[in-house]
Amino acid sequence: MTAKVAKDGEIFITFAPEMISINNLTFEIGSRALYDEANWHIKPGDKVGLIGANGTGKSTLLKLIVGEYSPTSGTISMAKDLKLGYLNQDLLSYHSEKSILHVAMEAFERQNQLHSEIETLLKKLETDYSDEILNKLSDKQTEFEALDGYSIEFRAHEILAGLGFSEEEQQRPLATFSGGWRMRVMLARILLQAPDILLLDEPTNHLDLPSIKWLETYLQSFEGAIVIVSHDRYFLDKIINKTVESRKGKLTLYAGNYTFYLEEKSLRGEIQNNQFKNQQAKIKQEERLIERFRSKASKAKMVQSRIKALDRMEKVDEVDDDNPEVNFSFKFSKPSGRHVVTMENISKSYPNVHILEKTNGLIEKGDKIALIGANGKGKSTLLRIVADADKDFDGSSSKGHNVSQTFFAQHQLEALHLENSILQELVTFAPKHTETEIRSILGSFLFTGDDVFKKIKVLSGGEKSRVALAKALTADANFLVLDEPTNHLDMASVNILIQALQQYEGTFIVVSHDRYFLDNVANKIWFIENKEIKEYPGNYKEFDEWNSKRVIKPDVKEVKKVKEEPKKEKAPPSEDLKRILQKKNKELSLLEGNIESQERFVNQLEVELAQEDIYSNAAKLQEHTRNYNSEKAKLESLQQNWESLAEEIMNLEA
Repeated sequence: MTAKVAKDGEIFITFAPEMISINNLTFEIGSRALYDEANWHIKPGDKVGLIGANGTGKSTLLKLIVGEYSPTSGTISMAKDLKLGYLNQDLLSYHSEKSILHVAMEAFERQNQLHSEIETLLKKLETDYSDEILNKLSDKQTEFEALDGYSIEFRAHEILAGLGFSEEEQQRPLATFSGGWRMRVMLARILLQAPDILLLDEPTNHLDLPSIKWLETYLQSFEGAIVIVSHDRYFLDKIINKTVESRKGKLTLYAGNYTFYLEEKSLRGEIQNNQFKNQQAKIKQEERLIERFRSKASKAKMVQSRIKALDRMEKVDEVDDDNPEVNFSFKFSKPSGRHVVTMENISKSYPNVHILEKTNGLIEKGDKIALIGANGKGKSTLLRIVADADKDFDGSSSKGHNVSQTFFAQHQLEALHLENSILQELVTFAPKHTETEIRSILGSFLFTGDDVFKKIKVLSGGEKSRVALAKALTADANFLVLDEPTNHLDMASVNILIQALQQYEGTFIVVSHDRYFLDNVANKIWFIENKEIKEYPGNYKEFDEWNSKRVIKPDVKEVKKVKEEPKKEKAPPSEDLKRILQKKNKELSLLEGNIESQERFVNQLEVELAQEDIYSNAAKLQEHTRNYNSEKAKLESLQQNWESLAEEIMNLEA
């Protein structure tokens, strides 16, 4: 909505056109209503994170939007000539023997058609010089140029490179790549189509960290609208400006990114909880009054009136706990010695590819290690060496005293016994635990009540992952090796795994592309660089900041030595430069003062938000929350300005 003021002072309100309008949508699967009169309106410029627990219909909603499914009732309408780009996991089945560059360039349907027609006309010109052929060729070439046809191959190269494909790989047939890499090609093709709106269902599922960061940058500058289904909260926070929660058949809008959603939902929950308590107190009071006078004939009319009033009362729902806590302590019978895994002079290679070369690594008791890096750099190989699942390498890898290990990988989901119930699977695997303990563990992993009697064969991928993780964490193991444990898990399940690993007193090493997960469980970072294991002693956020500022040294074994040029003496700064630096430093000092003042103001607002007379009053709470968010945004803007100015000064002084 925008407001315009005319010359005579009259204000005109105009509304942004809607790209997609969902009105009173109901969609039923059997007797279950996945959506019940849900509403949502997507406008140009919206970058929306569609979130919710597994099974709440997020992927289904995208299929309803693109027309793969039809609503039971209600409507989904779209702007005329709206161009949709839809990425979903079904695209993994796409098969082609053509190169991935060719497959990606299939996005340019009209340009490819024109290119083919131009080639045909050029062939005809070899024998036919008529004006008709020349005019047709000229028209086709003009349209081809207007559609930027001469740069489409470059654009395809650029996006494929961003998603991790080398020049050589771009010439390989699609059929030679694994499912995850094929999904990247499908993503590249959709991005090259430059649609008006992107519908992305778990786009980071098959991406490594460098590719996720590249995609973040690309989507931040994407001019169309975006709807993303993702369980990667860091990815969502970087891109989205709105959050829509799919829950209990409804779609609820929050006007900010995922972090804003968490804060706002917490505030709404507090307000609703207070309303619920007040209403419950009022209901009990009315019920006592009714019970007291029910038997008195003289009060019959009053009693009936109050009973009807209670029946008509619009009930406030109790706030559900969406963040279950792990209430089971994962223990083991024997602690390990100080050295858990010792690797010396490890070398590992495949045909034409060297992964590790005479490298060392030491995992000590209490280490919580995140093993990160781009796909193809050897993470999975190193993890298998650590877990003793790969013994085909040079050098030595040995376990320390009393080390007992459990290895979790996605392929182990296939090792679950399909005819077992969930409870049977864990009771059989962990006989030392009582059934009560097992039920407590399963409750922590969101299997409550009769859920524990479900057969493994009817579970979704995410549910099977939770069962396999529960098994891994109930093993009598003081060392865990975890390969992509967050795959297929929704945000609530990831939070459960984080809590479980935070309280786990043993040692573990984990591979994951979920940065929020890594940031909350790891105290060391391992990465492979120049075929060596490198270690950073800190969490992922600290590593990421450090890594973004450093210059990676080239592998001296793979580059030719060059003569060092004599260092040039740094010239003294000119008078003009001195004046500029003096001015910039004054601006920096002024900014620092403003930041300190703004920080004090924001802190004061936080204190006020915690006061009962504010949080117990819905109107006051909303007003103070808006004020707080506005002032917090100003503080963040000042901090960004300070960083930019400080960097500018450093560059001038260099």
